[in-house]
Amino acid sequence: MVQDLSFSDLSLCLKTEGLSFRAGCFTVKLHSDIANVVSGLSTLYSDSEIITEPCDFTITVEKKAGLRQYIKPQVQFYFNGIEPFTPLPYGQALPLFEWGLNWCVTNHCHQYLIIHAAVVEKNGLALIMPGQPGSGKSTLCAALVEVGGWRLLSDELTMVHLDGKKIQPNPRPTSLKNQSIDFVKSFTSAERFTPTVHDTLKGSVAHLKPLSINVDQFNKTAAPVLIVYPKYEQGVDSTLTELSKGDSFLRLADHSFNYSILGAAGFDALSKLHDKVGCYEFHYNGDIVQAIATMDSLLY
Repeated sequence: MVQDLSFSDLSLCLKTEGLSFRAGCFTVKLHSDIANVVSGLSTLYSDSEIITEPCDFTITVEKKAGLRQYIKPQVQFYFNGIEPFTPLPYGQALPLFEWGLNWCVTNHCHQYLIIHAAVVEKNGLALIMPGQPGSGKSTLCAALVEVGGWRLLSDELTMVHLDGKKIQPNPRPTSLKNQSIDFVKSFTSAERFTPTVHDTLKGSVAHLKPLSINVDQFNKTAAPVLIVYPKYEQGVDSTLTELSKGDSFLRLADHSFNYSILGAAGFDALSKLHDKVGCYEFHYNGDIVQAIATMDSLLY
C-alpha cells in the first residue's frame, strides 16, 4: 500500500523509477519530482495498492524546463511522453495530476459511456448526479457519502457499461471548489483534505481523500436506478421535480464525454440506461440533512 512507504521513500520512488499504484479502478505509473505531488499522493492515495504489473496510464508531472524554472515556474503534465495541455503555475501541480488523470480516462476508456456526473450507491442501487460546475453536485455527493452512508463510485466520471445495466466504480478523490471546501470540512475530517490551491481556472480547489472502504470496493458494480440533476441555490426552498426521460436523455448526452465517439453504441447505452431509471431535478439550499433524506426517499 502507498501508506507503507515513508515520505522519503515515496519521494525517491516518484523521482526515479516512478510509482505504480491503483487510482480508482485504473492503474497509474507516476513520475514526479514535485513536493506537493508527493504530499498529495501520500494523503489522497494512502489506501491504494502498489502495483507491479504494467499500468493503464503512464504519467509524468514535472517542472517546466528552461527559464521557467526560475521566473514564474510552471508545471507540465505528460501522458506517454505527450503534452496534452498547456503548462500551469507550479503550485497547481497536484490539481493538474487529478485533472490530467480524468482526461486520460475520458479519452481512452471507450468500453464505457462516460458522463460528467457524480455517482453514489446504496443497497446496490446507483444514483447519478450530473451537473455543470457550480451546481453543487460534488458537495451533495460528499454529503451523501460522508454523512448519509452512501458509497462513492465517482465524484466526476460516471462510467456506464454499454449494456446500460451497470455502473463501474472509479473511487478517487473528490474535487471541491471555493465555498464548498469549508462547508464539507464542517462535516468530515480536515486531515483527509489536501491544502487549498488558489487562483486556478476553477477558482480555489482542494481534494478530499475517499474512504478506505470505498477504495476497496473499486470493482463492485451497481445498478443504476436514479438520475438526479442537482442545483444549489442559496435561500430557496428545496424542491424535487420529476423530469421526463426524453429531457434527461438529451441532457445526459450533452454531459457525456464520448457519446458521439461511441456512435450507435452510445445511443443504445443511454437508451438502455433511461429504461431503468427515474429522472428528477433537485433544487436544494444547502440543508444536507434534508437533501440526504430526499435522496434516500427516492430509493423506496
